[in-house]
Amino acid sequence: MTNTKTTIHGLFDHGQSAWLDDISKCMIDSGRLKELVYSEGIRGMTTNPSIFEKAISSGECGYPDAIRKLLSEGKTPVEVYETLSCDDVQRASDVMRKLHDESDSVDGFISWEEAPEWGENEEKSVSEAVRLRAMVDRPNVFIKVPSTPEGIAALRRLIRKGISINMTLIFSQEQYVAVAESFLAGLEDRQADGNPIDRVRSVASVFISRLDSAVDKQLDASDNQAQAADLKGKIGLANTKMIYQHFLKLFKTERFEKLAAHGARVQRPLWASTGTKNPDYSDTMYIDNLIGVDTVNTMPAKTVEAFLDHGGVRADTVLEGVDEAKDQLAGLEKLGISISSINKQLLIDGLAAFAKSYDELIATIQRSLEVAHEKS
Repeated sequence: MTNTKTTIHGLFDHGQSAWLDDISKCMIDSGRLKELVYSEGIRGMTTNPSIFEKAISSGECGYPDAIRKLLSEGKTPVEVYETLSCDDVQRASDVMRKLHDESDSVDGFISWEEAPEWGENEEKSVSEAVRLRAMVDRPNVFIKVPSTPEGIAALRRLIRKGISINMTLIFSQEQYVAVAESFLAGLEDRQADGNPIDRVRSVASVFISRLDSAVDKQLDASDNQAQAADLKGKIGLANTKMIYQHFLKLFKTERFEKLAAHGARVQRPLWASTGTKNPDYSDTMYIDNLIGVDTVNTMPAKTVEAFLDHGGVRADTVLEGVDEAKDQLAGLEKLGISISSINKQLLIDGLAAFAKSYDELIATIQRSLEVAHEKS
């Protein structure tokens, strides 16, 4: 592997880990994942039903043959999906295991998501996370749980069990604080049980570009276009910078210091949905402006390539313009646009989008079963 430093390595020099929001058998089989991790600076991966749906329905990478084989063994479409995705997650985690060990189990993780149907069921969120963690049987795997009220309650119970969790679909500052406090409570519960807390990890995934897309639509419809124009493309960054301020406060308290004395690590904020959706905006804006210590930025492959090509690296950009961010959020409210209402709807829409991708994936596998029956 080359020792040439990339802009991705530059992020890590300033305290941020770059993760890839993608997975496929092709990426693993070709050695591309190994190259990304050990040559280009990627330090982890995230996945979701949309990513697996794209990979499995591509008709490439050996998925069709694997699907037919599993179906011929009598597995249901859901079992086929879990088998294939588990295999991908295990193999990716094995590629990153060396990095995981060398980073003291901070990086080298890949996330595997619960079925979207359990997002508003605390008991099932807990039992499914336990089941999936046992199924994948790797130390460097996060189970992904949506940050609904039920999911946030489940987080505390799962951290108590020692299961590393990626809390996803965070949009609001209030959501973030609730997630972080649930994580801390889970560590306290686990410690009270007499169990070690030094290897339990978690990230809090804050979605950014989706917020800008939703806010920009309302800004475009505003009667005060002079003020509205000044806020377009800025609210996602402003909201994220304020969330980072909450992170700094929550993890510098006496409460956390007591846990840290026993080996606890912070729950790192993870910047998600960082692929720019508006072509008028810089394709690296959600990377360049959110560099900070103890953070993760998970990028789609296209954004990784863009940042490698022309990204900018400066220390602590997530700390820049905090007062301006407050003013921008206040300005949005003055225009009569409720970021609270937008964030609540984005959570609903996010759950629905993941459920749709999951259903489409299962339907793709089901069609393979039907074709096999027609040919038999």
